[in-house]
Amino acid sequence: MTLRRPRSEDPIVETETWFLRHGMPYFVPAERAQVRAALAPRRFVPLAAIAVLVGLAVGGLLAWLSGDPAVAPAFLLTLGIGGFVIYGLTALRARPILTYALSQTGGSLRRLLPMATRALPLLLVFMTFLFINAEVWMMSAYLDGASLWVTVLLFLLLGLLFFVTRLPEEIERADDDLDDERVVLVCRGTPMEGEAARLARRTGVLAQESHVIRYERVNLTLVLVITQMVQTLLLALSVFLFFLVFGALTMQEEIVKAWVVDAGVHNLEWLPNVSVELLQVSVFLSAFAGLYFTVFAVTDETYRNEFFTGVVAELERAIAVRAAYVASYRDRGRAVDAEVDDQATRRLPLE
Repeated sequence: MTLRRPRSEDPIVETETWFLRHGMPYFVPAERAQVRAALAPRRFVPLAAIAVLVGLAVGGLLAWLSGDPAVAPAFLLTLGIGGFVIYGLTALRARPILTYALSQTGGSLRRLLPMATRALPLLLVFMTFLFINAEVWMMSAYLDGASLWVTVLLFLLLGLLFFVTRLPEEIERADDDLDDERVVLVCRGTPMEGEAARLARRTGVLAQESHVIRYERVNLTLVLVITQMVQTLLLALSVFLFFLVFGALTMQEEIVKAWVVDAGVHNLEWLPNVSVELLQVSVFLSAFAGLYFTVFAVTDETYRNEFFTGVVAELERAIAVRAAYVASYRDRGRAVDAEVDDQATRRLPLE
C-alpha cells in the first residue's frame, strides 16, 4: 500500500497526504470513517467472537495433545495479540502509524544509550543478584515453553497498560499551549503554512481547533506507545544477551545441576555452554527488565524530559497542522465529519 497521492494545489488535499506520511491517518476524515466502520459492533464483534472460539478450540486441542494446560492460554493470547495487530494494520488503517513511529524510533536511538545508562546500573545489580539465585533457576527450570511465553506476554501487557495510563499527560502538554501565534509558527514548512497565516487574522479561530479528541487522540497515543515499546524491547534484548553471555561464561553445568536437581540440565548440542535453563532464566529476567524500564520511562522526570521533548514536538506540529486543516475546512463552509462537529459543540471556552 502506498501513502502517496497525486500532488494537488489544494492545501486540504496536500495536508491529508502530509498526515499520512507523518503517521496521522486518523486526522484524515476519510481514513477516520473507515476506522469507525471497522469498529462498528456488527462488523467487529462477530470477528472477535470467531477469533475467541478458534483460539479456545485450537488452544484446547493443542493443550490436550501436548498434555500441557498452559498451551491453551498461550495460544489464545498469541492469537488475540496477533489478530488485533493484523486487523489494526489493515482495517484500522494503522500501517502509517507503525511506519512513522518506527522511523521516529530510529532517530531517537542515539538518545537511548545515555538514557539507558541511568536505568541499567541499578537494574543490572538487582537482576544479577536474581540471576545467581538458586530459587530463580528452579522456578525458571520448571516453567515449560508455554508457561514462560504466557509470563512474557503478561509482562508486556502490564507494561502497555501502565504506559497508556500515563500518556494523556504528554498529549495534553502538546496541545494545551497552542494559541493562534503558536499554530502559525509550528505550521511553517507544512502544506497548511499559508492557510494558518490567513486564518490567524481572525483571533481564536485556530486555537479553538487545537484540542484533539477520540480517534485523533488514539492516533497520537499509538505513536507514543510504539516508539516507547520498541525502545523497551531493544533494552530487554540487550539484557537477554548480557545474561546469556554472562551465564555461558560463569554458570558451569555442575552449579546448574545443583540448583535444578529434579528438573535436570538440558544443554544445547550446538552451544555446549548454553542450556535450555539458561535461556529460560535469561528470557524471564529480560522480560522483567522490560517491565521495569517501562515503569522507569514514565516516572523518571529526566528520562521523560529527554525522550518526550522530541516526540511531543512532532505531535505538537501534527496538532497545529490539524487545527489549521479543520479551521480551513470550516472556513469553506464544509463539515469535517460528525466527530469533529461534535467536538465543536463541546468545545471548552477560550481563556
